[in-house]
Amino acid sequence: MVMQRVVKPKTQQGRRALELREPKIVENNKKTMVMRGGKTSESINNALKDLYSLKKPEAVMLSKKNDARPFEDETHLEKMSKKLDASLFLYGSHTKKRPNNLVIGRMFNHQVLDMFELGADNYQSLASFANSKTSMGSKPCLIFNGADWDSTAEYQRLKNLFVDFFRGPAIEKIRLMGLEQALTFTLSEGKIYARNYKILLKKSGLRTPRVELEEIGPSFDFVIRRHKLASDHMYKDALKIPRTIKPKKKKNISHDVFGSKLGRVHMQKQDVKKMQIRKMKGLKATREEKKAKLKALKAAGE
Repeated sequence: MVMQRVVKPKTQQGRRALELREPKIVENNKKTMVMRGGKTSESINNALKDLYSLKKPEAVMLSKKNDARPFEDETHLEKMSKKLDASLFLYGSHTKKRPNNLVIGRMFNHQVLDMFELGADNYQSLASFANSKTSMGSKPCLIFNGADWDSTAEYQRLKNLFVDFFRGPAIEKIRLMGLEQALTFTLSEGKIYARNYKILLKKSGLRTPRVELEEIGPSFDFVIRRHKLASDHMYKDALKIPRTIKPKKKKNISHDVFGSKLGRVHMQKQDVKKMQIRKMKGLKATREEKKAKLKALKAAGE
């Protein structure tokens, strides 16, 4: 068994840096590291810059080339993840065997959890669309088209990875005017068509505006080349939620399909005959009924 030496920080700045990296009940926003491989094409370089612009400010782009092979050796990615405290990564490369190659993945405890190698075809950059762009840091609306996303475990995990990669910071509420961007992923016949749109809210003559989509780029036609999925045990550990933030279940309270809150009240069994009810004139016996009752009692006594 190899014992790891624990290095204690010598400065206040180093102590604060280690505290920021410690496990938290509510984790920080996920940071993405964008890196180039040893050999890249102009198309891949522009694609990495465009995807980096979509991820800013929660992203860092490495200027130096990284001659790594993620599917053969993961140590370099894990080392850079620990150094930059990044849990998402995007790696671009270009070779004769695998042209215009993008590897997208995520980490758990600075170890590779999932990663997919995608071939990027028919790439169109942000600059090729001459129209206004969305503001930096805007939270996109993610749309997945196609029934095949739930057909296999491979597509389900890739869909989950896209959501994790592009969703942005977790928020509780968002106003209608804050929806500026829509990312669509259409799966058809083994190809994934990724498109980026700007959401335009125009007058409709009603209270709700008319929604129109304007493509602003970048756009890709992805093809899955290779993938590596985490084991069931590791994936289960990554999905664990601390008990302190789990919503406490309230007894005898439920919700119907319409969202209405329903409550159940438990009471002791009551004898309806002994209940004191409010006397009403309409329920009182008339004189004829009282005379008939007395006559019946006298007849029964004789």
